[in-house]
Amino acid sequence: MDADPIAPGGGAVGRVAWRGSPRHLARLLSGSDAAPEAVVLVLHGGRSQALTPPPRLNLPAARMRPFSAEIARASRGHRVLVGEVRYRYRGWNGARGDAARDARQALAEVGRTVGDDVPVVLVGHSMGGRAALLVAGHPQVRGVVALAPWCPPGEPVAHLAHRRVVVLHDEHDRVTSAREAWAFLERARQAGARTRAVGMRSGGHAMVRGARAWHRIAVDSVLDMLELPLPPSHLTP
Repeated sequence: MDADPIAPGGGAVGRVAWRGSPRHLARLLSGSDAAPEAVVLVLHGGRSQALTPPPRLNLPAARMRPFSAEIARASRGHRVLVGEVRYRYRGWNGARGDAARDARQALAEVGRTVGDDVPVVLVGHSMGGRAALLVAGHPQVRGVVALAPWCPPGEPVAHLAHRRVVVLHDEHDRVTSAREAWAFLERARQAGARTRAVGMRSGGHAMVRGARAWHRIAVDSVLDMLELPLPPSHLTP
């Protein structure tokens, strides 16, 4: 059974809560084991405006835990660290872009604790997808898997050149616009990103219906970006 996400050393330190057993994480992060070969950071959704901290019962974060668990399970046997980004505030909050600030701090934390040459893939849902796409110009980021991302018109794309960007969206999503996401992806492609658009048959915004398909495509995309083999269970139709 996968452990609950924890921070290195077992405390709520920094912007990243790492998945795994404390002993295993301590060995990886202290360097007593071989160094991690990759990092995956998972960013959950939120609200457009809210200066309050995320609640203890944080449903957007809970929805992303299966994605974190599936990525950890599929990459077992490789030295891949999976972390969940902690937000200071529940909302994006206009020009403040608080979720993107937290994502940048999480990437800086990865550089300090894991190493500044370890490749990173970002997986973000809704507001977390917007944050992931905005900070993906960081030199360690290899690609982004954005799930029903919030992509308002005018978001920058030049920094995504030479990055992999995969977007999953259900056209029936009533919270974020698939049409705006496809338009963003096309602009990113024109800017030099390697893009893939995946129209999902169901799931809406919460990705509950057809969840297995969302999980599988997201996990396969992450492994592909990290040039890791798919688990045997994913090789069958």
